[in-house]
Amino acid sequence: MLAPERRPEPLTSPAAATVFTMVLTQGPVSRVEIARRTGLSSAAVTKAARPFIEAGYLEELEATERSGPGAGRPASPLAIRPDREFFGGVKITGDELIGVVTDLRAQVLTSARRPLTDFAVESVVADIAALVADLLAASPAYGQRCHSLGLAVSGDVDRAAGDVRYSPFLSWRQVPLARLVARATGLSVTVENDVKALTVAEQWFGEGIGAPSFALVTLGVGIGCGLVVNNEVVAGSHGVAGEIGHIPVNGEGPACHCGGRGCVEAVAGTAPILRAARAATGDPALTIDGAIAAAHAGDEAVMAVFARAGHAIGLAMAAMANLVGPERIIVTGDVAGLASYGLFEEAITSAFAGQAFGAAADCRLILRPRPFEQWARGAAAVAIQTLFTL
Repeated sequence: MLAPERRPEPLTSPAAATVFTMVLTQGPVSRVEIARRTGLSSAAVTKAARPFIEAGYLEELEATERSGPGAGRPASPLAIRPDREFFGGVKITGDELIGVVTDLRAQVLTSARRPLTDFAVESVVADIAALVADLLAASPAYGQRCHSLGLAVSGDVDRAAGDVRYSPFLSWRQVPLARLVARATGLSVTVENDVKALTVAEQWFGEGIGAPSFALVTLGVGIGCGLVVNNEVVAGSHGVAGEIGHIPVNGEGPACHCGGRGCVEAVAGTAPILRAARAATGDPALTIDGAIAAAHAGDEAVMAVFARAGHAIGLAMAAMANLVGPERIIVTGDVAGLASYGLFEEAITSAFAGQAFGAAADCRLILRPRPFEQWARGAAAVAIQTLFTL
């Protein structure tokens, strides 16, 4: 692998961050339009854009003619040069690592997977370093122009410190993951909760573009939620804002791994659904795929299990909508979660409509299938965000 190029440092002010982010997420866009949307003066926009152009992150496209009364000189839109820098992203699951390399627009260029056989921190860090080395070796350009790596992991993450405070699926507590992986890879490392990372990708590069307020709900092993309010991802004072999976919907319900009882996740996560389906059918060998197939085939007992799960999810989404008032809710998840969605969609929407207050019930629900590589893309999006925001 070739030695990495030295990265220029064009980000020098909040105005620079604002201008670059707008071109990145909404471009190509002219300086005049940037000034109109941001309230910056034309001179301030030009000053902010200049170092990005000189460093090769932005380029001026061919001027486009203006028309209409008062039309001035032709505008030269600013656009991103997506291959100016590359970013690594790794999603850490309970059994494997999924890694990607993306360009500046978070478009996945290459991906790879690596199984996890040991949850010991040292072993996982070594596996991450090996996976990243394989990914960057796919192209000389990746090795030269990749300086940043994002890591996405479920649980309680302190992004500012780079620590995993608690990850239930890895049985980790107080792990300084960013520091350990930075030492092992030589890259700048950002660690984020996986759902918040996916939310950043949606905000900057997906369904959240242009929406000042939205929520992302993930279905699968856990029930997660990322929140954007007034164009900012909400972390909360302790970094755990949006944890709708741990909203209690039944005080007498099953125990949750968090220590609570009756949490949404304890009712509607993949493992609780499977346990309930096995109990309903009397089949201890039933798999989640088998449970989904049985429900689709009309097994009333299994259908009731999914209905209860959907009702719990709908109540939690309504509670979140009542508190936050998002413009839209994007629902996504792993394969099992999305395969299940059709089974409890009616229960979700019914519970949501019945519990949402007033206009909160008008919130638009969007279903977005997403493979696991997209979680790794979310990690890369966080690395991009870290580099280009102040």
